[in-house]
Amino acid sequence: MLKRIFVVSIAVLTASVVMAQAYRWIDSDGTVNYSDRPTEGAEQIYLPESTRGTRPYARPAAFAATPDNTAGPSGPFSYDSIEVSAPGPEETLWNIAGVLNVSLNVQPSLQAGHRVRVYFDGEASLVSGLSFQIQEVHRGVHNIQAEVLDENGQLMGRSQPNRFYVQQNSIAN
Repeated sequence: MLKRIFVVSIAVLTASVVMAQAYRWIDSDGTVNYSDRPTEGAEQIYLPESTRGTRPYARPAAFAATPDNTAGPSGPFSYDSIEVSAPGPEETLWNIAGVLNVSLNVQPSLQAGHRVRVYFDGEASLVSGLSFQIQEVHRGVHNIQAEVLDENGQLMGRSQPNRFYVQQNSIAN
């Protein structure tokens, strides 16, 4: 019985190590690719711990009290939370045909003049609205994070990063 428990424990530990591996490479077109399977010329990357179950960004009180972001007689304006609601953390998306639908949740609502900047796989871009699409999202491991900027470009808050996966069915010949 003790031998069986030992063997099962070793198998579980080995499986968790194998599941945590990811690889990154750049193909001949210059596209960065990610996979859980090694490919010739790929470098192994180390992924952070799962973000599942973490709370969305909560603005620290010290940051909210800056004079640049006052909203009027009620005092400084601040966002209670900013989160990427879709894709969810650690979510696996199947057969998205290269188009990623993104939804953000900002509480309270996005204020007039405030803008959203999104970091997709480390590249920043300004987006319009809280729901938008990102084109040419291919199979692999991806990260997304959102920030809200005021009318002067000052950071008002940031979401937690979401790591998600895109999978594509293949047709075996």
